[in-house]
Formats: sequence, C-alpha cells, structure tokens
Amino acid sequence: MTQQQDSARAGIMYGLGAYLIWGCLPVFFKLLADVAPAELVAQRVIWSVLFLAVLVVLKRRVGEIHAAFANPRAILILMCTALLIGANWLIYVWAVVNHHVLESSLGYFLNPLVNVAMGVLILKEKLGRAQMVAVVLAGVGVTVLAIGAGSGLWISLSLALSFAAYGLLRKIAPVDSLVGLSVETLLLCPLAIGYVAYLQWGGQLAFGQDAGTSALLASAGVVTAVPLLLFAAAARLLPYAKLGLLQYLSPTLQFLLAVAVYGEPLTQAHLICFGFIWTGLVIFAASGLRDAHRRSVALRAAA
Repeated sequence: MTQQQDSARAGIMYGLGAYLIWGCLPVFFKLLADVAPAELVAQRVIWSVLFLAVLVVLKRRVGEIHAAFANPRAILILMCTALLIGANWLIYVWAVVNHHVLESSLGYFLNPLVNVAMGVLILKEKLGRAQMVAVVLAGVGVTVLAIGAGSGLWISLSLALSFAAYGLLRKIAPVDSLVGLSVETLLLCPLAIGYVAYLQWGGQLAFGQDAGTSALLASAGVVTAVPLLLFAAAARLLPYAKLGLLQYLSPTLQFLLAVAVYGEPLTQAHLICFGFIWTGLVIFAASGLRDAHRRSVALRAAA
C-alpha cells in the first residue's frame, strides 16, 4: 500500500469518527437544555483550552503554538476560523436546545454542496455536470423551504456556510489540527472567560449549581475538541470534495433524532426540500464514486 493510500485511509477514519460524534451531539446538548446557549459555548471554549493544553504539553508541541502566534499569516487565518467556529457553535447549540434539530440537520446536509460551490468559486476547482446538477437541486430545495416554511432556514444556511468556510480556511492554514485548534480556542478564551465572569457576578452561572450539570459542562471540552481534531486532520489528508461525502453520516443521525426521538414536525415543505437535496447528494455521491473507480482503473492500467 502506498503512502498516499495510507493517508487516504487515515483521512477517511478520522472523518468518520468526527461525523459520528457530531451526529450524536444533540443528545449531549439536550441534557444541558437548562443552560443558556451562550454559557454552554463559553464553557465549551474554556474546557477545550484546558483539554488541549494537556495534549499540547504531553506531545511537546508548546513551541509550535508559540510559532503559530508569531506567524502573521497563520494567526490571521486562525483568527478568522476561531470566529467562524465560535459562531457555528452558538447557532448550533441554540438550535438544538430550542427544538430545531431538523433545521440543523438540513444545514449539514447542505454543507457538502456548499463545499463544492466554494471549491469552484474560491479554489477554482472544475465543476462536473453531476456536481452542477446537485448544487442546482439543493438551491431549488432551499427555495421551496424558504417559501413554504422558512422560519428556521437561517439556521440551516448559517450552519452550512460557517462550517464550509471554516473547513476551507483550516485546509490552507499552515498548522496541523492540534496546533490550529489550540490557537483557535486560545483566541476565543478571553471572551469566554469574560462572559462566564459576568454570569458569575450576576448570579446566573449554571456551572457549579449541581454536580451533574457541572460534570457535563466540564466534559464539553472533550466532546468539542475530539471531533474537531479528527475533522481538521481529515481535511488535510483528503480532497475537499471527498471530505464532503463523509458528512452525510452526521446530518442523517441528526435527522433521525429530530423526527424519531424528539418529535419535531416534518412539514411538506421540509419533505420537498430534503427530497431535492437528497437527490442532489445521491447524484453527487454517485459521480464521485464513478470518478474514483475510473482513476483506480487508470492507475492499475498504468502500473
């Protein structure tokens, strides 16, 4: 097996791990539904910093953190990705605790197609016929939902766009997954600490009120950091389009949780929208598999 094949296999495993965890995140955040979303995000940041600090020290990577802060290009990119992932976390947590898991799943179903669009517009990647059809179908689906039941559409679009932009920038950031995420959370940490201090001063801080809630909030660092580390590692090892294919797992799990477990209403507009997007994703996936098969055949013939 070649080094390229090893890297691809590792990238797929990292991606699967990330999306499995993300697909089950609504269960975790539902357990913390009584905590304000902004505090939940602040706690995620603080505990992620602590968890990542342990990893950085154990792996002897402190020098790379210093080097990243001294690199103007790296720190500029990571400032942008920190703001993007912070906004994504806040929107997602708010959506879950306010019974919009379905809209969240729609956002992450859209994300692979947004990845394709960004690849074309920003990275100047070529768009195949199947990919073009998939993106158009997604656009039609979103339009139908906007007309028929668009009150939560902002959630879907915000999640899709923020995470696609985050993935794109992390792919070009000149740091690896651990260093990049450590710097991102360190950049967000002063804001998080300031907000937690404000809540404590006003007697509104949920952390410390009871052992169960406090333990769950403390575990948010691991729950947050592990899938992001896996995703960032996968983003550096896999082509951007192939990474998008893996993301179907996460929104599928969220969709099933929203409808089958949490009983969120599935309207006709939702069904039509999901139908268009799922059709586009099937076309997109089939095209990707066909192209991969052709490349494999060509490589074997050349060998």
